[in-house]
Amino acid sequence: MTDWFYADATHVRRGPVPATELLRLYQARQIDDRTLVWRDGLAEWVPLDAVRGEFASAGSPAPAASEWTLEALAPTQSDVDSAPAPGDAWRPVTESAHAAAITAAGPAASGSPYAPPTAPVARVDTVVHGGEVVYAGFWKRVAAYLIDGLIVGVIGMVIGGLAIAVLGGIIAVGSDSATGIAIVLVQLLSNLLSIAAGALYYAWFHASASMATPGKMAVGIKVVRTTGERISLLRGIGRYFSTILSALILMIGFLMAAFTQRKQALHDIVCDTLVVDKWAFTERPELQRRELGTVTVVVLAIFGALFGLVLVGVMIAIGFAAM
Repeated sequence: MTDWFYADATHVRRGPVPATELLRLYQARQIDDRTLVWRDGLAEWVPLDAVRGEFASAGSPAPAASEWTLEALAPTQSDVDSAPAPGDAWRPVTESAHAAAITAAGPAASGSPYAPPTAPVARVDTVVHGGEVVYAGFWKRVAAYLIDGLIVGVIGMVIGGLAIAVLGGIIAVGSDSATGIAIVLVQLLSNLLSIAAGALYYAWFHASASMATPGKMAVGIKVVRTTGERISLLRGIGRYFSTILSALILMIGFLMAAFTQRKQALHDIVCDTLVVDKWAFTERPELQRRELGTVTVVVLAIFGALFGLVLVGVMIAIGFAAM
């Protein structure tokens, strides 16, 4: 009897179950034609409707024993060729040889009902509502911004270095009037490239499958729509430029994430987005964490210590200048 696996309404794999049980679930409306199913021999998970013909005989009763008939068949040439030699007809198979054969054939060859299916499950982004949603706190967001700011800063330094190299070449070979215009154009282009790099960095990562930049992934948070869905690339670009509004009002737009009901900053409110735990709006909401986490604490401690050192250095410099 063929064992089947299926994905339930929450996209959790169930099974193995016989075909009769799968048919019973279908008749009880617990699964439908769009339910993904898999059995040994299928290359990938397929909708139930695509293999419905295999269940046509599952609901019909088996024939009685008296109705079974056997038809005598002459042995074929392949049967004769594969017949064991007289001395090998009852040769026992050792345990080690049996284990080696199973290992060489792979897990699926063992025939164990507990062996997981090897075909990939074709899944789309699923938003699960009804569970608790843990919003990302202010300090988690600060730690993520520090990590991302460091990465974007390195990208900006590379762009700035290229701009300086180009300016050096222009100054070396150009006339005074042409050099002045070229310097302005190169500086303008460098600034535009830095802004575009930052916008694409944040927008692309926020619109990706992880819904998070490297900084947010390290902290364990992500950016979603208020409905829990992934944001689009255009919305991600708009959210990046909306952070300018949050910065223009003395950074108060960023501080709003510390006291608004859903911990939204001003740019989140403008773009209809939320910053939540990475397990929010999934089938595993119990994995969400309210505490800061090790990565957040370490990042805040490192950058806090660096800021303290810079502040002490500035105060020392001011003291020497006043002497």
